[in-house]
Amino acid sequence: MSKAEELTDTLPDLSEVGLNGFAPYLMNRIMGRYNANLRTEISALGLSTAKMRALAVLSVKDGLSIGELAVYAVVEQSTLSRALEGLLEQGLISREIDTEDHRSSRIYLTGPGRSAYDRLWPQMKASHNRMFAGIDEAERQAFLCTLRKMLANIRIHEI
Repeated sequence: MSKAEELTDTLPDLSEVGLNGFAPYLMNRIMGRYNANLRTEISALGLSTAKMRALAVLSVKDGLSIGELAVYAVVEQSTLSRALEGLLEQGLISREIDTEDHRSSRIYLTGPGRSAYDRLWPQMKASHNRMFAGIDEAERQAFLCTLRKMLANIRIHEI
């Protein structure tokens, strides 16, 4: 029996665990609140959550393919494609043909895109810091380590 199967066998029914004992529920609540906290700022910039995520990822990993960007931004590729069209129209990103695979393109942050991201970052950072209020550095690092392990357990992409 695999470790995943063993865990499944030991996890009580959701009615016994309760919503506050079910990690996926808590993670969804946290991300929902995080996105809601940013909604005013992103709306003021004419952005959506998908556009914000794309800009944030590109600020760290510029020049990704659309598929890679969809994985990093955690956005369905069809939704991301529409968001990228809007970002192109706004002049916040550019799209260039991939030099190694001419069937594919790479997405880059433009100067105005970097400025838009720079305007978003203080709010993103404040929301992040609010989530970790009262949590010491060791506990925060342990939590991040656990999240990375969880992601490795469930991911289907190498990135």
